[in-house]
Amino acid sequence: MQLIEGVYEGAGRRFALVASRFNEFITSRLVEGAGDCLRRHGVADGDIAVVWVPGAFEIPLAARRIAEQGGFDAVVCLGAVIEGATDHHEYVAGNAAAGIARESVAADVPMTFGIITAASIEQAIERAGTKQGNLGWNAALSALEMTSVLRRIDQLAEQAEGREEA
Repeated sequence: MQLIEGVYEGAGRRFALVASRFNEFITSRLVEGAGDCLRRHGVADGDIAVVWVPGAFEIPLAARRIAEQGGFDAVVCLGAVIEGATDHHEYVAGNAAAGIARESVAADVPMTFGIITAASIEQAIERAGTKQGNLGWNAALSALEMTSVLRRIDQLAEQAEGREEA
């Protein structure tokens, strides 16, 4: 039995952070957390790009474009959708989540979900670096792990092809 697990080593890998300007006072903390995570795991500052978009709804398109251009091992999607007086937040958050998942599969590039969905500003602040940690850090850590897992799956497939040819 072969076990494939990811490792949190980012040296030599490139990451894009796509961040929503809407609720930027929260999202900027997520960007800081994601960047800190990547740097602490060996990613050079020059290998981290930050792309700002208007809101969470626009994140999937920018993430897909980044993936299509190549050169990045993963895209970390960051934002904050806070409940208001209407159901608008549900549509934005749901479509952002579905869009990121769809674009990640279509582009064959890991795109991680670091979008806070909260009932209040206080809850969002807690998830952006206080009581509940930093969702940006968590999303970056997932990106590190997924790049590693996919590389190991590719290596396993190459090994299998080598055995078939022999």
